[in-house]
Amino acid sequence: MKRKERIDRGIKARCDDIYALLSLKEISYVVAPKVCFVLFILTIPLLKCFLGYYWERVFYLATLMAILAISWELLSYIGLISLGQAFVFGVGAYTSGILNINFHMPVLLSILLASVFGALICTLILFPASKIRGIYFAMITLCIPMFFSKMIEATEIFGGTSGISGVSSINNYYVEMYLAAFMLIGAFFCLRRLMSTDFGLLIRGIKDNEFSLMASGINIYKIKFFVIFLSSALGCFAGACMCHYYQFVGISAFSLDYSIIPLSCAILGGVDGFAGSLLGAFIVCPLSEMLRGFGTLRIVIYSILLIIFILLVPEGLFSYISRKYHQLERWKEI
Repeated sequence: MKRKERIDRGIKARCDDIYALLSLKEISYVVAPKVCFVLFILTIPLLKCFLGYYWERVFYLATLMAILAISWELLSYIGLISLGQAFVFGVGAYTSGILNINFHMPVLLSILLASVFGALICTLILFPASKIRGIYFAMITLCIPMFFSKMIEATEIFGGTSGISGVSSINNYYVEMYLAAFMLIGAFFCLRRLMSTDFGLLIRGIKDNEFSLMASGINIYKIKFFVIFLSSALGCFAGACMCHYYQFVGISAFSLDYSIIPLSCAILGGVDGFAGSLLGAFIVCPLSEMLRGFGTLRIVIYSILLIIFILLVPEGLFSYISRKYHQLERWKEI
């Protein structure tokens, strides 16, 4: 009788992310996935002549959704599962649009300020709810974007249902594309580095057992405030870029889609060091566009495909691919 056995490749040590590098080939084995990711992100904008304008725009939107998915995953590391990423997305979009239209700020400055001040607004609203977890926090985050969209609709503030139009665009194609690309690359590697530090260990500890940290004299609320602010800043940046891309912002910025898409990306790719969320975004967004020709039926096809992926690969696509890359499988006599 035989059973399948998984063993780490010889280069990989027992501890995660520690390798025995003895040759250029082994260094390439470790570095290759990261280099391929960076080259992919930086090369796609240069292929406009081959891919066409439409698919370049799809790539741009996928990049913004990847940033939004990463912001969702960061929040999950302190045990806060959000169903309302549309809130931070919408706040970033509205803040950037208002700064650009009412205060005549340049596009890049309005995006920067919207990311910071929008994140501060979101943090002040979400932080009081950080004391609760699970379904209770999820329900609060689900209600907040609905509240803001209905408030804007009822009071006619910020343009009401007509929204704010005439927002300036980033006139340079390459600046627009690479602004989002460099933000995605920077956020990905910086957050992965952050989670590998002692501070990152504290962030993970909040999710595992926050009472143990409190008993050790650690102020977990300062850590939660920082994580919520950083997560909100990334979400607001994505919303601000989308605002200037469409040159318009309305209550659709608080649409449920911007809450469901990052969640779908993270689940499909796997919540594992932010790479899964990123991989999921570059699958979900192009897949959604390719199914657009089916009309309303695309939602059915899209949902079925997601269910199949989740059932067949519950660990997430990235975890599955990573396991195949770092481990060997063999049949062993028992």
